[in-house]
Amino acid sequence: MESIYILIPIAIVLVCVAVAIFLWAVKSEQFEDLERQGHNILFDEEDKKENDKQ
Repeated sequence: MESIYILIPIAIVLVCVAVAIFLWAVKSEQFEDLERQGHNILFDEEDKKENDKQ
C-alpha cells in the first residue's frame, strides 16, 4: 500500500511529460505532412534510377 504513494505521483509526472511532448510535436508541425514520408519510401528508388540514367 505504501508503494502506491510513490507510484501514483510518478505516473502523473510521466503522463504530463508525454502530453507536453505531444503538444510540442503538434505545435512544431511534426504531423502536418504525414503522407510525404510514405511516398518518399515508395518512390525513392524510381527517382534514383531516373537520375542515374541522365
